[in-house]
Amino acid sequence: MASPAKPIAAIIASEIKATTSQVTAAVELLDEGATVPFIARYRKEVTGGLDDTQLRTLAERLTYLRELEARRGSIIESIRGQGKLTDELEAKIAAVETKAELEDIYLPYKPKRRTKAEIARERGLGPLAEAILADRTIAPADRAGAFLTADVPDVKAALDGARDIIAEGMTENADLLGRLRNHMKGAAFLRAKVVDGKQEAGAKFSDYFDHSERWATTPGHRALAMLRGWNEEVLTVDIVVDQDDTSPVKPVDRMIAAAYNVGGQLPGDKWLSEAIGWTWRVKLSMSLSLDLMRELRERAEEEAIHVFARNLKDLLLAAPAGSRATMGLDPGIRTGVKVAIVDGTGKLLETTTVYPFPPKNDVRGTQAELASLIRKHKIELIAIGNGTGSRETEKLVADMLAQLPAPKPTKVIVSEAGASVYSASETAALEFPGLDVSLRGAVSIARRLQDPLAELVKIEPKSIGVGQYQHDVDQSKLSRSLDAVVEDAVNAVGVDVNTASAPLLARVSGLGKSSAEAIVAHRDAAGPFASRKELLNVARLGARTFEQCAGFLRIPDGKEPLDASSVHPEAYGVAKKIVAACGRDVRTLMGDSAALKQLDPRVFVDDRFGLPTVKDILAELEKPGRDPRPSFKTATFAEGIDDIKDLKVGMQLEGTVTNVAAFGAFVDVGVHQDGLVHVSQLADRFVKDPHEVVKAGDVVQVRVTEVDVPRKRIGLTMRKDGGADTGREARGPASNNGNRSAPARPQKPQQPSQGAFGAALMEAMKRK
Repeated sequence: MASPAKPIAAIIASEIKATTSQVTAAVELLDEGATVPFIARYRKEVTGGLDDTQLRTLAERLTYLRELEARRGSIIESIRGQGKLTDELEAKIAAVETKAELEDIYLPYKPKRRTKAEIARERGLGPLAEAILADRTIAPADRAGAFLTADVPDVKAALDGARDIIAEGMTENADLLGRLRNHMKGAAFLRAKVVDGKQEAGAKFSDYFDHSERWATTPGHRALAMLRGWNEEVLTVDIVVDQDDTSPVKPVDRMIAAAYNVGGQLPGDKWLSEAIGWTWRVKLSMSLSLDLMRELRERAEEEAIHVFARNLKDLLLAAPAGSRATMGLDPGIRTGVKVAIVDGTGKLLETTTVYPFPPKNDVRGTQAELASLIRKHKIELIAIGNGTGSRETEKLVADMLAQLPAPKPTKVIVSEAGASVYSASETAALEFPGLDVSLRGAVSIARRLQDPLAELVKIEPKSIGVGQYQHDVDQSKLSRSLDAVVEDAVNAVGVDVNTASAPLLARVSGLGKSSAEAIVAHRDAAGPFASRKELLNVARLGARTFEQCAGFLRIPDGKEPLDASSVHPEAYGVAKKIVAACGRDVRTLMGDSAALKQLDPRVFVDDRFGLPTVKDILAELEKPGRDPRPSFKTATFAEGIDDIKDLKVGMQLEGTVTNVAAFGAFVDVGVHQDGLVHVSQLADRFVKDPHEVVKAGDVVQVRVTEVDVPRKRIGLTMRKDGGADTGREARGPASNNGNRSAPARPQKPQQPSQGAFGAALMEAMKRK
């Protein structure tokens, strides 16, 4: 087989701005089973310092390009088996760089069902099609008479068969398809219209009832909004080509004509021009439009997944409140408020349910019981879930705290996204086998305030709900992306091997569900680990797994002080040389920045460990076990502002960023409906990416600019000038319903009436 135009390593290197040797080294490590966090942290010399972002992109592209190579090989073998492979064709196949281009080339050779063109050839009409293309001076109708048979009764049937043959050639012409597709990408418009009679039921899609914009520049969030409207049978969505061109012969027709040298006034040219127009309308337009729609969806999904991943990372790496006794409250009106008390380590101490709201209205009894629990367990933090009844519960707690002497616990509104999923999970059942499902949510709410990362890893990332249109994107791609985020976050922070849960340990580099459970079982049977070396005594945890995980597992107050740091055991020799050079005990040297800064890292470089590793060790000795997460702080919601109806334009409020999308940020201001700060309202300067300004978990000051109660939309601004109306363009959805409880995609009992394109699009989505 001819070699591809560019080796995989070279292609990836150009994309991630690295050298081919760096990529080759990283690929070898990945193929050996090394994880991205391990390679990024402990193999910098090998990869030349590739970071985790570069490595994630590398791993993703490696999969795609290897699939491309495998497909390339199978296509070449298929064509060779047909006896149709030429050196020129093989070289052409070897040179393509995308799966789409590869499939275009393979199209004429791909085994297919019996087509109209094949039937026409069987009826002897192939020579007629060839003659029409070769000589335009004779009218095709005059030629057709010579091809009439029992199966071809008249001239029209003969010409229709010739047209089918020529049209198939056009639809299988890879060069032509490429030129047409590229033209469409620059000239096509995405058009959405409301289905007649669905205006009221589909009011949330009103921005797209009569909407058109260029395909090439349609933002992902708008594309997914329109596709969701189409999916819910509210909108029709089409690709329109050359909308602005007023000439009688459209550019696409001219491009096809040029490919077949059709342009004169000869009889054959006129007939071919009509055949070209028919081929475009009936075949090429639909197939290429579907290609563009699929590409648009993939592009939009990639953007949505990227946004979700960034938000999840921010949430996982949110500031932990720390090891403090915490009361978790899972609000409920009719069913009562669930209460869980956990100590500083997250151990469950006590649970109860109180009923301050209708029908029982036991306000005094509830406040007395909560106050008693606070005194009994010396509660420092009160975590209140942000679901239904949250503000009522917060007011109840505030009134109760006002009557308590100092020091008083700090109350915090906590996102309960995913808490119900955790409550009913196998993990929760194993942790609390005798605890009612409804009370497990309160435990999760308390613990996620103490340490968001440790608690949220127990929940499937998709259920945490910090993305837009998360139910509309490719779920396998979403899962892979979010799992990578969780893995990176856990390993960036590090894990205390003696206190971590099995779900948390399972996210550590090199470990999985079974090895994490084995560590916990060993810990329960033999007691806490005194050193990292003792991990080698765990069943099914061999030297290779130890190499991958050891640097990310911490043992505070163990036999070896370095076990509490991120220094890998394989590099303890270097660390001890550094300690010896200072003439100090390692325990007294750790944290002594002044002494460590006087050292020249180059002195400690050896054949195995280069300058990057030595610098990392020195940095870790300066701040051993440092936590990359920010300091803990909370938002204070305005008193008396409990519902969207309480909001007025101009109000200044404090809130917490819950979700950051491409078009802006959603902020919880305590009214059960997040408000949107559009990207144009995030700062008094131009902002291209909202993540430049805010991230999930940030406490921000906002001013209300719009309140739409019927549509549950709240407009906010962070600009010092109070904001200005930006219009609806580019705003995206002004609600964050998808943030907390986005519904699953509905199952459609029947196909909506959207014409041939809509039907074909639906079938393509089903196959997807």
